[in-house]
Formats: sequence, structure tokens, C-alpha cells
Amino acid sequence: MTRLRRIPTDIWLETLFIAIIGVGYIAWYRAQAFTQTESAALRWSTLRQTIGSHIELTAVATVIVVVIAIPLGVALTRPRLKRFEPGAIALANVGQAAPAVGLLVLFTFWLGTGFRTAIVGLVVYAMLPILQNTIIGLRQVDQHTIEAARGIGFSAARTLLQVELPLAVPVILNGVRTALVILVGTATLSTFIGATSLGTLITTGITLFLPKLLISGAILVALLAMIIDLLGRLIEWGATPRGVR
Repeated sequence: MTRLRRIPTDIWLETLFIAIIGVGYIAWYRAQAFTQTESAALRWSTLRQTIGSHIELTAVATVIVVVIAIPLGVALTRPRLKRFEPGAIALANVGQAAPAVGLLVLFTFWLGTGFRTAIVGLVVYAMLPILQNTIIGLRQVDQHTIEAARGIGFSAARTLLQVELPLAVPVILNGVRTALVILVGTATLSTFIGATSLGTLITTGITLFLPKLLISGAILVALLAMIIDLLGRLIEWGATPRGVR
């Protein structure tokens, strides 16, 4: 009989921490007397759309980053393209180093305001962790393992798909999880260029001096980031080969 894999303690602790914050926020929310503006913004029908827009921004940007960064990272570890690796990392690092608000505003001069501009800015900002971790993950695969696979008749493509990538999965997924958390936080800034997100609650709270709205926006963003981080940890744990852990 196959034994079930034991879930690491840090995952249980993060789950407990999220539950405590969530329950604490709900208790605080029910004890508050909100203004008409706060009630309208925090009404579930409105809040559901705001959270949905935030998740949509994060999800679309993540898919695009993964589709670009992982294949690019794989290509840069191949002998023919290895010489381009420093330049690609440097270029991705520019996006990470630039202030997120400045990057988003800069793209508005090119693409205008709205959802599309926010996605482009988020993709550029989150490219580095996945690209870098893909390269690192593939580079750390034992060369003897690769040579053994080639020695038994595996082609280069088969070796990559069946040997290198499975062994690099933990590091690559760690990069994806990092990028996801970055995107959740950075997506709040998209409100400055006309894209709806949880940042709308924060900016409205600041502009109209509504502290309860500001607090709600900040807590919800933090909770969403932690939930996504937890889901990423679970996927990373589940996808990691048993012998690699």
C-alpha cells in the first residue's frame, strides 16, 4: 500500500495564519459602522467584481510570463544560445529594477490606459524570477545524469523533457510562485492607469480619507497574496518528484 506524502509543517502553518487573518478581518468587518461610500465599495456584489478583476489581471499576466519565460529559459541553457544568457538576464533585470508605478505609467504613453497596458507592465515586471529560476533549475541538474540518459539512447529533446525538466521542476515552480506573489502586489498599482483591482479600494480610501476602506483593501490584497502563495506551495510540493524532496 502506497503511503500518503506528509504535508510539510510550513504549509500547515501558513494555512493556519491565513485562517486567523481571514476570521479576524470578518470579525472586524462585522463590528464596524461604515459610511455609504464604504458600504457601496465593500458590498459583496461589488467586492466580488473587484477581486475578480484583480485575479484576472494576475492570472493573465502569469500565463503570459510562464509561456514566455520558461521556454526562453530552456533555450538559453542550450549550447547554441548559451552566449545570450547574460544579455537576457540583464534585460529582465531592468524590468524588475524599475519602480512598478513608473513602469506602468511609462507604458501608458505607448499603449494608453486600461487592462492591456496593466498586463504588459505586469509581464515585464514579473519576468525575471521565472526566467532566472528556469535557468538555475536546469543548470543544477547533474551532468552525469544527463550523460547517462544520452548513453541509453535518449535524444536531446527526450532528455530535456523526461530528465532535465522534471528535476528542475522544484526550482522553476518556486520562481513561478515568487512571480505570482509579486504580481498580486503589483496589480494593486494598475488602478493608477485605469484598470480595476483591489488597489481601487486603497486609492479611494486614501483620496476620500476613509481608513476602513483603506484597511480592507490592504488586508484583502495581503490575504489574496498569501492564498496564492499557499496554492503555489501545494502545487510545488505535489509536483516535486518524491526522490528530489
